[in-house]
Formats: sequence, structure tokens, C-alpha cells
Amino acid sequence: MKKSLVVLLVLLFTIAGAGLASAHVTVQPQEVAAGSYQVFTLRVPTEKDVATTQVKIEVPAEVTVSRFEPKSDWTYDLEKDADGKIVSVTWKSTGKGLSATEFGQFLFQGKVADEAKELVWKSYQTYADNSVVEWTGAADAEKPASVTTVTAKVEGSDGHGAAGSASGAAHDDGDNGSDRDTLTLSLAIAGLAAGVLALLVALFRRGGKRA
Repeated sequence: MKKSLVVLLVLLFTIAGAGLASAHVTVQPQEVAAGSYQVFTLRVPTEKDVATTQVKIEVPAEVTVSRFEPKSDWTYDLEKDADGKIVSVTWKSTGKGLSATEFGQFLFQGKVADEAKELVWKSYQTYADNSVVEWTGAADAEKPASVTTVTAKVEGSDGHGAAGSASGAAHDDGDNGSDRDTLTLSLAIAGLAAGVLALLVALFRRGGKRA
């Protein structure tokens, strides 16, 4: 019986750990066409008991960023190279930041280079206790950088107009689908965890009666 309890406890903690590990800093959409104009969304979840107060992102060389959406209670600073190209953006909270139960979205516009194959977004999340989490690792790392896949350029399109709008709509649908998949997975994990706990209670009661 003790062996069964150990196995069940390990399973429960593994499930819980998987749920926590999925909350990474990411850039959406996850797929774009080469040569296209895109509105990118930096999503930042707080994973500690203290607030997120700052987030910095390094802009891939294959993206030329031009505009940013204003965000209440946040300012942003730009770093540029010798040619005036934006190479990094740092958003700083002027209020309380993002608490343990919150996430934030930071929108910016940019053009993907025609020759781009993959966009790697390295980011740095700073908390109120001055600790910094570096989301810069490989895809299988504990703290991976967000990666955007680049598909072939659409022939006869410069990334503007109807083609660009259709592409944006498709990505929006993809993001919503991703959110729905995440919700479904979370509910499934919660249900499985509840089932494991119920089984543990039953086993404990059964063991007590035998004693």
C-alpha cells in the first residue's frame, strides 16, 4: 500500500509541476510569413509571490520594429544600434506591476525580413525583489526563449492590404485556439489531480480500517 501511495504522490506532483512549467514568457503569433507586417504580442505571466515590475525583450535581427501600443501604468525604453534599428525594448511598471495572479500583454508592430527563417525572442523578467528570470534558453531548457516560425513569403504580396489582414485574422484564430487548448488542458489536469486526491483518501481510509 505504501508503494502505491508513493507512486500516486509522485504522479500528482509531476502533474502540478507540468502545469507550472507551461507558464512561460512568450511572443505571439507563433507563426508568421516572411516579408509580412505583424502585430506581435509579448505575454508575461507572473510566476512568483512578488510582482513583475519590468520586462525586457531583445528584438531578433530579422524583425524591424516600428510602433508600440501604449499600456497604462507602464513606460518603455528603446535601445537602438548605430543604424537606428530597435534592438531591444524594456517595459517598466510605474504602478504595482503584475501580481502573482496576473499576466500582462505588450503589443508592438514590426516587419519580418524576406530572408527570415526563425525568430528567437530572448526576454528578461524582473520582479519586485530585484530577481531576474532570463528566458533565453533552447526549446527544451527550463527557461526557453520564445520562438516564432517563419513560413515562405506570399508571392505577389508586400505584406500590406487584404493579404496582411487575412494573415492577421488567421493568427488571431490560432491564438484563440491555443488559449482554448490551454484551458482544456488545465481543466483536464485539475480533474486528474482531483481524482488522484480522491483515490488517496480512499486508500488511507481503507488502510485505517485494516489497522
